[in-house]
Amino acid sequence: MSFQETGMSNIETIKSLEEAVQNLTEWLEGAALPLWSTAGVEQTTGGFHERIAQDGRPMVEDNRRARVQPRQIYCFSAAHQRRVEGDWDTLVRNGLTYFDKTFRKHDGLYGAVASPQGMLIDPSFDLYNQAFALFALSQVAAGFPDATMRMEEQATELLRLLTAHHKHPIAGFEHADPPSLPLCSNPHMHLFEAALAWEALAERPQIWGALADEIAHLALQKFIDPKSGGLREFFDHDWAPHPSDQGRIMEPGHQFEWAWLLARWGTLRGNKEALAKAERLFDIGLTYGMSEDGKVAIMSLYDDFSAHDPIARLWPQTEWLKASTKLALVGNPDKREHYLASAIKATEAFSLFLSTPVKGLWFDKRQPDGSLLKEAAPASTFYHILCAIYEAADNLTAVRTR
Repeated sequence: MSFQETGMSNIETIKSLEEAVQNLTEWLEGAALPLWSTAGVEQTTGGFHERIAQDGRPMVEDNRRARVQPRQIYCFSAAHQRRVEGDWDTLVRNGLTYFDKTFRKHDGLYGAVASPQGMLIDPSFDLYNQAFALFALSQVAAGFPDATMRMEEQATELLRLLTAHHKHPIAGFEHADPPSLPLCSNPHMHLFEAALAWEALAERPQIWGALADEIAHLALQKFIDPKSGGLREFFDHDWAPHPSDQGRIMEPGHQFEWAWLLARWGTLRGNKEALAKAERLFDIGLTYGMSEDGKVAIMSLYDDFSAHDPIARLWPQTEWLKASTKLALVGNPDKREHYLASAIKATEAFSLFLSTPVKGLWFDKRQPDGSLLKEAAPASTFYHILCAIYEAADNLTAVRTR
């Protein structure tokens, strides 16, 4: 899609997109953050609930996954940095204390699942959870200067443990302990995100820059198919596509998310290959990853770009918005109009999931017939939502100055 196709001028498109992002920001800061910082918090422990029902009540009997706690810590740290009204200091500090007390094991790594009562019931190692711990620590360091040194020390030690005990012999990391197959690109994506965050603020940025470079090259050389340009999810132990049908899976949401990350890294490093592959990932998501009605990004494709899972979840729409606005800023200037117009479509897709009985919640799944499943809102999605809204706002501000 281009401005010519929409009949809109450059200025009109940017203005329309800014209005859409502002509407999302008002929903976020006026409804979602107040709701999730109250109903979403277990007041006696400072931990965060997994879900809130569509009537606004937390699902207090859910077990708690390690990945959700640092995601919420990130959200509330970001709200603090943006000067949104709220007692974010208390929420972040209590949440971080709960996360470490409940999930951090004697070996310094994080377990997977705790009971509602705060007992660790699944202590298994999952690289994904360690990645989000590193990311949350970076956001606390960025938002709370008095905690920066302690957060960096904790993050550096966690990275040391991962490198000492879970390093993959070729590149990247094992995702489980003991190592198992298939290997996964997804946890590396979040390690990449954490590494870029730490590189920007650490006293010793070189160790984080090296990690970011390693994962970027792993993505460029192994995760991304050299023929189609699509990013795969599952691999054998030598980082070849897994021989099962799992090895054929490509997720539109992750095409967008990796496009966003590689565009960031490629810009920092002046790496034209990364930028070109980021644009190809975006094109794949947009061309092949949409629902039959063209309104939303679906969950997964096969490597021939046929649909694998036609359900649409909210989070891929947020990654579509992040990638489109980032590429409008740093991608091919001749395609800026295309990316901005696509971003408008992404805000429309995003907003489809927000028409809930209680403002500040969301529906997680849209079925192929266009109906939304009336399920409780998962806290895990909040990280995607908040990051996308603020990233889009920042990118649009930067686009205005170009």
